[in-house]
Amino acid sequence: MEKALSRNPNMLRTMIGLGLVLIIVLSFAVHKNTMDSEYYRYETTNDGVILALEQPDDNTSEWYVTTSGAYTWINLTVFNAPVDTELVLTSSSTIWYHSPLLGEDSEDSFNCEEYEEVSESCEGGYRHSITVENGDVTMRGRISFELPIEGVGYVQSANPEEAEAHIQEMINDTAAITTWTISIENEEGELVSSSGIDVELEVVEHEFLNVEEFQLDPFQETLYSLATLIGCFGLMIVVPMMAYFAGVWKAKLDEEVRLETPPPNE
Repeated sequence: MEKALSRNPNMLRTMIGLGLVLIIVLSFAVHKNTMDSEYYRYETTNDGVILALEQPDDNTSEWYVTTSGAYTWINLTVFNAPVDTELVLTSSSTIWYHSPLLGEDSEDSFNCEEYEEVSESCEGGYRHSITVENGDVTMRGRISFELPIEGVGYVQSANPEEAEAHIQEMINDTAAITTWTISIENEEGELVSSSGIDVELEVVEHEFLNVEEFQLDPFQETLYSLATLIGCFGLMIVVPMMAYFAGVWKAKLDEEVRLETPPPNE
């Protein structure tokens, strides 16, 4: 390394200059992406709403309700239903998704989404049913996959007004007038008596709240970027130095072996 620097005294200045140029370019990139990211963070309501059900006949287990909001979840809970009957939830105009895995206790909360696509274990349709095994049962389903499931999302847009218009359009497109029909049927497909049965239908509704430009902390991002840059320079220097010292060590070892080996007798 010393010989290389002595033969080319401009090498050190070139490396320092290149490092400064990279730092300046990196600082500009960090500033541009943190202060003007073109991404906007928006919030929506994420509240559970218990729907008021109507029952056409007090003696039969059939209820219905009409909704017009934008929803991500729908949860149907039935208490004191006859064992071995079928709990059926039908939508008149909205395809929704159901899976027995929804709501199960596990390390990873399953929500029918995998890599921004609908999971294969979630079945989409207007009608879903489950078997009542012990009198109390809950059926969970997903309705919209476009709305933020936790009430916070991000969009890319040119300005806040355009971002808000895009979000409002997304919510309006998701909202639809739908009649949900709940029924409990026996093995013959007939409605059972509703005596003693309690039903609760809950949806998670989303309404627009606010939008703001998404910004990172420039100081923190600059520190992370500089640490990455220093690490890259470190690798660029350490690897050649390791090769250099390995070569020096091998040459020294070969020289010691040569000195310890007696010359051949003539």
